[in-house]
Amino acid sequence: MPQKTLSASPQPAPGISLSGVSLRYEGVYLFKELDLCLPAGQCSALLGPSGVGKSSLLRLIAGLQPFEPGGRVTIAENEAQQTGKTSANIAYMAQQDLLMPWLDALGNVTLGARLRHERPDHARARDLLHQVGLTDYQHALPATLSGGMRQRVALARTLMEDRPIILMDEPFSALDAITRLRLQELAAKLLRGRTILLVTHDPLEALRISQRIFIMAGRPARLSEATLPDGETPRDPADAAVLHHHAELLRRLSTADAQP
Repeated sequence: MPQKTLSASPQPAPGISLSGVSLRYEGVYLFKELDLCLPAGQCSALLGPSGVGKSSLLRLIAGLQPFEPGGRVTIAENEAQQTGKTSANIAYMAQQDLLMPWLDALGNVTLGARLRHERPDHARARDLLHQVGLTDYQHALPATLSGGMRQRVALARTLMEDRPIILMDEPFSALDAITRLRLQELAAKLLRGRTILLVTHDPLEALRISQRIFIMAGRPARLSEATLPDGETPRDPADAAVLHHHAELLRRLSTADAQP
């Protein structure tokens, strides 16, 4: 099957900035007056301990999580409303695969188009399923698929949306090591030029496919930036510079995990 790619630039990928954003959960601040700048057309990774607020920050940018008055989320020149709906420029991949159990893999990949009352591009959907290694499972229902296969369907659905902004919450966590490396490379190539925020617990994954890495730690959480090795993404996980930065990231994350 000939390999297709996503369009080089569906729309100009905008930058995203957060200014003075605060969020409380059960009366306790997850983060307070948080600032963050995500450069246009680059992949930024977000690392940090479990429960620190990474997923909440991702949902906040997607317009799925309201935040306290006074903060501001700006996508290019368009200021998002505090409780605004998800931007049409954003594709969001949650931790859970969120597949519709009554739809087969192909139907789940084309779900967005169907919800928008558009004609699904089945040829492109089949190609994406082929690229994530599910050619023989396009008519399989989610209940018959393993967790890793379901996550690959969810990834194909995210790629199918072809948006300039991609928000991904641990998109490769359920995959075996070899498939994980292969799909990291696929995503890095197909999503080049998009504005991406990737939440991950894997520092090597962040080093492979991102141009910026932020570490989120503390309560209320703050952000700090980590250095990256030179070179284009996806980086070789066996490269000496990548391994050096990996060790440094593990050290910083170990320290962050111990913060109150």
